Amino acid sequence: MKRLLLAILTVSLGAIPLALPAQTLDELARTVREAATAEARINQEREAKFVRERDKQRQLLAEARQELASENTRSDRLRDEYDKNERALADLETTLAERMGNLGELFGVVRQASGDVQAALDDSMVTAQMPGRTQFLSDLAQRRELPTVPELRALWSAMVTEIAASGKVVKFTAPVERANGEKQTLEIVRTGVFNAISDGKFLDWDTSKSRENLIELARQPASRFSGMADDLQNAAPGDIVPMAVDFTRGQILRAVVQSKTPIERVKEDGGPVGYVIIGVGAFGLLLCLWKAFLLFATGGRISRQIKTESIDKSNPLGRVIAVYADNPETDVETLELKLDEAILRETAPIETGLSFIKVLYVVAPLLGLLGTVVGMIATFQMITLFGTGDPRMMAGGISTALVTTVLGLVVAIPLTLLHSFLQGKAKALIQVLEEQAAGIIARIAEQRT
Repeated sequence: MKRLLLAILTVSLGAIPLALPAQTLDELARTVREAATAEARINQEREAKFVRERDKQRQLLAEARQELASENTRSDRLRDEYDKNERALADLETTLAERMGNLGELFGVVRQASGDVQAALDDSMVTAQMPGRTQFLSDLAQRRELPTVPELRALWSAMVTEIAASGKVVKFTAPVERANGEKQTLEIVRTGVFNAISDGKFLDWDTSKSRENLIELARQPASRFSGMADDLQNAAPGDIVPMAVDFTRGQILRAVVQSKTPIERVKEDGGPVGYVIIGVGAFGLLLCLWKAFLLFATGGRISRQIKTESIDKSNPLGRVIAVYADNPETDVETLELKLDEAILRETAPIETGLSFIKVLYVVAPLLGLLGTVVGMIATFQMITLFGTGDPRMMAGGISTALVTTVLGLVVAIPLTLLHSFLQGKAKALIQVLEEQAAGIIARIAEQRT
């Protein structure tokens, strides 16, 4: 029975620990009373904590509701104030538009003029001498308020300064991008807004770069213009020196850089046909020089033979005269035939090579025509693939056609002239031989009559 009662008390008291197990009923009763008292105290503490937390939550809820009401009141007040400001702003804008009158049109003109002047100054080479002078114009062109009088004066001053500087030749120092990509600060001579030079080199004003807008041209104009640039940069103040001016403000100089030299055109556009034509021309020129040397050397020996009585068989005339000397008793008809035979033998060496030169100057324009056909075929292929929308796609074939045609004519014309000259020289030498032979026949016939 005691054990059952102890089990029931243990379950009812839960986790309340007992110091020592009860030995008697009195001890058990005392332990139960102590446990009940402790349990009551714990429950009271829990209830007090719960009440405190509930009161705290109610207080926080009240504060949140009070804050929400305050914010709603502030929102209504701000909305009313915003609507009031909107109405006041509309009234002020209406009043501003009414009071501006013609000033509004003036404001538009100033903004447009500022933008135009800024673009003109940015493109001007004077900006290299006066960097940063267009910043206020950019701000003025984008401003929404009316410009002030000092700002209008600054705009007018910028325009007048540009006009005055565009007619001067001045020296200044500025960064320059060299042709090899190196950036240096050099002394520059500016000729109005047209040209800029440094160290005898022409510079290009490139507005697409944010810095170092002055760029040395990769390819310079002819040497005479570079000499003018040197003279201008080394001239003392007040000196007058000639100078070439690019009135297009750089377009001609840029075209010089982009254009090809004749050698580059032959290399890039001539193609295999162009090299063949050049080879034919070089071979023909060497052949003409060799033949001219032979003819003039032969002519000199013939001239010396005419001036002397002794027979020198190292020249054609000496060999012809030797026929007469070897046959002094031969009759006139036989001697005449022998002399004609000797002249024919000497004619062949004199005229050797002339026919081949003639073939070369006939073949050269035909090769040029071949290059023309090749170039046109390439052009038609480009048209077939890409159409005619972009002329640059067809430029390569057309350039090949024209370059080879020019090369053929350049080779054929000099070879034609040289062939005519050499052929005339050869005929003159043969005529001398014939005249001397005729003279010999005439003297013999006169002696025997």
